[in-house]
Amino acid sequence: MKILIINCSPVRDGATAEIINIVKENVSAGNEVRSICIDDYEIALCKGCRACHNTARCFQNDDVTKLMEQYEWADKIVSVSPSYWADIPGQFKVFIDRCTPWCNTHEPYAKLSTGKKGYTIALRTGPSMPECERVISSIEHFHGHLEIESCGKLGLCSVENKQDVAARVEEIKEFCAQL
Repeated sequence: MKILIINCSPVRDGATAEIINIVKENVSAGNEVRSICIDDYEIALCKGCRACHNTARCFQNDDVTKLMEQYEWADKIVSVSPSYWADIPGQFKVFIDRCTPWCNTHEPYAKLSTGKKGYTIALRTGPSMPECERVISSIEHFHGHLEIESCGKLGLCSVENKQDVAARVEEIKEFCAQL
């Protein structure tokens, strides 16, 4: 299997990245694994022109197509996202907005290959689960429009920094067993 793990945070070495390292370590056996960070891609804001509704492509020349090539490569996509004000980080939201050409909300669209499976890990600094659930919901909604089947989710509360992840390793390993 080809597994793509995406850091939905602009922080390359924080708690989100630590979780990605644990996931990568636990799914690498027998799989081809890539991990990427949303902040490694230049993504322009959607202009709302709707031209992509007719052409299945955006007029802007940035890294969205490169990022979608990673999605196309993968059989399974693991999105790991912190909560920024009770939802996904802005950089990842901008990416989602720009993925309209690949979404099944209109015809034509630049469809991904079928059979892809999506998994989501959400983390937040506070103690209650609703923020994690909102992050998960946003990502699963995105996956649905890309026709990626949502197959697993994990919410991790009270995770503010890398050190907090150490106490959650077993939960993350159990999540990885689903993949």
